[in-house]
Amino acid sequence: MNEVLLRSLTPSVLGILVRRGADFAAAEDAVQDALVEAVRVWPADRPRDPKGWLVTVAWRKFLDATRADTARRRREDLVEEEPAPGPAPAVDDTLQLYFLCAHPSLTPSSAVALTLRAVGGLTTRQIARAYLVPEATMAQRISRAKRTVSGVRFDQPGDVATVLRVLYLVFNEGYSGDVDLAAEAIRLTRQLAAAIDHPEVAGLLALMLLHHARRATRTAPDGSLVPLAEQDRARWDTASIAEGVSILQAALARDRLGEFQAQAAIAALHADAPTAGETDWVQIVEWYDELTRLTDSPVVRLNRAVAVGEADGPRAGLAALAALKDSLPRHAAVAAYLHERDGDLATAARLYAEAARKAPNLAERDHLTRQAARLNARRSH
Repeated sequence: MNEVLLRSLTPSVLGILVRRGADFAAAEDAVQDALVEAVRVWPADRPRDPKGWLVTVAWRKFLDATRADTARRRREDLVEEEPAPGPAPAVDDTLQLYFLCAHPSLTPSSAVALTLRAVGGLTTRQIARAYLVPEATMAQRISRAKRTVSGVRFDQPGDVATVLRVLYLVFNEGYSGDVDLAAEAIRLTRQLAAAIDHPEVAGLLALMLLHHARRATRTAPDGSLVPLAEQDRARWDTASIAEGVSILQAALARDRLGEFQAQAAIAALHADAPTAGETDWVQIVEWYDELTRLTDSPVVRLNRAVAVGEADGPRAGLAALAALKDSLPRHAAVAAYLHERDGDLATAARLYAEAARKAPNLAERDHLTRQAARLNARRSH
């Protein structure tokens, strides 16, 4: 519970320090130090006002760091500005901080990485996995971004596209189950949709709602993954699905297609099918073609290969997969699934085992290991 609370308070505390005059890099370091102190102290003596406690400790950490290279008079002035004891103001700065992190002085990829680390609460490893790069590479990218914005005036917020990318990645990380950030990403995207009339903002909100509607059925009581085809569709959140579809239809009617609208359209087709066998895979392939045109992403092409395998048969799916590098994450899992559908159980079992060794999390590893064991058992009988 303390970890979830700390993550939820981090953006507001960071925003208060920035508004009080701390440059972003120093404020982010001070907040991280305060969080470490909270993890040490709170289990034995949790404060009555957690946010006020974090603001006070983070500000003191900032002052301690500033004293090392600031003149005596300035140090004394800053000490006098220390927040008074008592509840901190209930201001939600999170969405504003997302825009501030998307600063024009940063490349879009660096802005996204910095925001995910400083505001979204993701670890460097989680961000690196989302970007498909080594952890050391991402650590260097985040460090460079911090140096770039250190001392920069945050009077030129970044663009909507970068903020949408951050929200999308935060939602995906929360949806994976590693960090519970999905609901927070939806909340912020709702705020953004209310403030900005933009079809891609609406598309992202629709996509989040459609995916989140299935969240309760993605895992079994023992924590194991449940594939989409095996999920209990009666337990899907029909209200969220209806809202997501309605938002998507309004966005598509504006004829300004973007990648989030295309992804939401695919999710809507899955949600619309009464059973897995009634899924309109032909139309899903068409939407993946649109998405490929918009993004040219290898991950999109990988997912398209699965859809082609469902629409036109596993050998067509394998032919589409052959055009992709086998080093792509989850490539082996897709190949295993398509080979199994094509009747080649030996190859499928081997590929499931290979995919399990490369799995990014424990739940996925266990699922793929069980798939390999299931096929090996079938072959032995």
